[in-house]
Amino acid sequence: MTEIFCDIADKNLIKKFNKKKIVKGFTTNPSLMRKAGAKDYKTYSQKLLKITKKPVSCEVFSDDEKNMILQGIEISKWGKNVFVKVPVCNSKGKFMGKVISTLNNKKINLNITAVYTHKQTQQILRVINNKSKIIISMFAGRMADAGKDPIPEIKKSINFKKNFKNVKILWASTREPYNFLQAKKIKCDIITVPPGIIEKIEKFGKSFNKLTTDTVKGFLVDSKKSNFKI
Repeated sequence: MTEIFCDIADKNLIKKFNKKKIVKGFTTNPSLMRKAGAKDYKTYSQKLLKITKKPVSCEVFSDDEKNMILQGIEISKWGKNVFVKVPVCNSKGKFMGKVISTLNNKKINLNITAVYTHKQTQQILRVINNKSKIIISMFAGRMADAGKDPIPEIKKSINFKKNFKNVKILWASTREPYNFLQAKKIKCDIITVPPGIIEKIEKFGKSFNKLTTDTVKGFLVDSKKSNFKI
């Protein structure tokens, strides 16, 4: 089964979606934290981790290895359910293998983010062991935005990690509900999804006839509200 994580940092939404059985965890990033109004990263993250017992990914935001490691160690202390989110490379394109292996050896659960290729997945797998849980987040939506098919890269990554029982591949940057079915078809371990798309996934099952009549009704309602005349 492909697990659904909720991609959000808003405290009220995490409280709401934590109650849903369909949601198995949460992912955040500095951009979502800023959007949610977080002023103190540590304090805000700790509050999120207390809302739920489900896994929550909290990201480092340094750009050098030394400080990424220090931030990762600190974040790992914030809660038993925290996954330290580390980018596969820094802004200069340098592979963060040292950071990944160091934190992994310290038995810190990791979410390796901003992964786009199966070759990057291979790089990650070469520097880890089974001392902690590892999520590899592949940015499917952003690949598609750039005109690239994400499925071949994700399928290859899923195949490469077969011998790593502690590693899961995550479909990230989800753009539409149908992506869940795509992720499920290729046996992706996790898909992280914005709240609005999760609510659409919960409504899966409408027939084509029902979709047609609902669409026509919507057009009629809007035309009446606008008092359109011909």
